[in-house]
Amino acid sequence: MRALTKAFVAVGAAVGITAGGLAGAGTAVAAAAPVQQAGSVQVAPLAVVNLGLSTAQAKDWQCALRTLGYNPGTIDGQLGTNSWKAAQRFFRDHDWYHDTIDGIVGPNTVKALQRMLNVNLDAHLAVDGIAGPATKAAFSDFADLHRSVC
Repeated sequence: MRALTKAFVAVGAAVGITAGGLAGAGTAVAAAAPVQQAGSVQVAPLAVVNLGLSTAQAKDWQCALRTLGYNPGTIDGQLGTNSWKAAQRFFRDHDWYHDTIDGIVGPNTVKALQRMLNVNLDAHLAVDGIAGPATKAAFSDFADLHRSVC
């Protein structure tokens, strides 16, 4: 058992030296839990991006998209890939979005949302692709103004 402990301390010291010097190499390093590596696991984009909307407001947005002829998938208040693909198609058809219809809420999708909010709410948002507090508040106001039953 003692030989095994010495082996762990030696390995820990070697890892500490390799990682950046002797300061981190000691028994504390040897006692640390092993690090699990992600390997080739790919991280998917966020599954749900409500941009500050409550579930009820997100349902209203999904209903509005469906009413306008853009299928957001299940009306569940969770703005996932299908909801954002529908929004991107809506934005594209109004010349607010000029990117791939992929359902990912990146800067171009946020810019399109900002353009839509500026046109429909006179929100005076900077079209910068950043979903900051002003964009989220305007989106919330828009959803509140478009309450629907579907």
